[in-house]
Amino acid sequence: MNSEEVKEQQKAAEPEETEEAENTLPEEETESAEEQKSDAGDESEKTSEDKSSEEDEALNTKYMRLMADFQNYKKRVEKEKGDIYAYANEKLVSELLAVMDNFERALQHEAADEGFAEGMRMIFKQMTDVLEKAGLEEIKALGEDFDPNYHNAVMTEDNADYESGKVTEVLQKGYLLNKKVIRASMVKVNN
Repeated sequence: MNSEEVKEQQKAAEPEETEEAENTLPEEETESAEEQKSDAGDESEKTSEDKSSEEDEALNTKYMRLMADFQNYKKRVEKEKGDIYAYANEKLVSELLAVMDNFERALQHEAADEGFAEGMRMIFKQMTDVLEKAGLEEIKALGEDFDPNYHNAVMTEDNADYESGKVTEVLQKGYLLNKKVIRASMVKVNN
C-alpha cells in the first residue's frame, strides 16, 4: 500500500464517520431538546399546579375566616337582640317601682271602707303579677346576709335577734329585672 491508497481509505472512512456523527448528533439533540421541553413543561405544570393549589388554599382559608366572622357576628347580634328585648322595659319598670312603693304605703294604712281597701289590694296584686311576667322579682333581704351586690346599707344597728352582718330591716325594697339588679334594697344591717 502506498501512501495515496492510505489517504484514500482515510478519506473514505472519514465521511462515513462524519455522516454517522451527523446522523447521531441531531437525534441526540432532538431527544435532549424534547426532554428539555417536556421537563420545562413539567416544571411549568408543577409551578402552575403549586400556584393554583396555594391560591386555592389561601382562598379556602379566607373563606373559612369569613364564615367564622359571620357566625360570630350572627351570635353577637342575636345576643344583643335578646338583651334589647329582655331590658327594653327596664326604664318603664324602674319608674313603676315608685308607684308600687306608694301603693304599698297606702295599703298599710287602714281604710274606713273595707271594700275600697280590698279593691286596692286586687289592683296592686294585678300590677305586681304583670310586672312579674315581664321578669321583675323582689330581692330577698330581711334576715339575709348583707350582699353589696343586692343591698345598699344606709344604717347599722345592734340587734340581739340577728347575727352580725345580717339585714335587720328593709327600708326600701330592691328588685331584679331578668336577673339584673335595677334597684338595690335599702337596708339596715346588724353590727
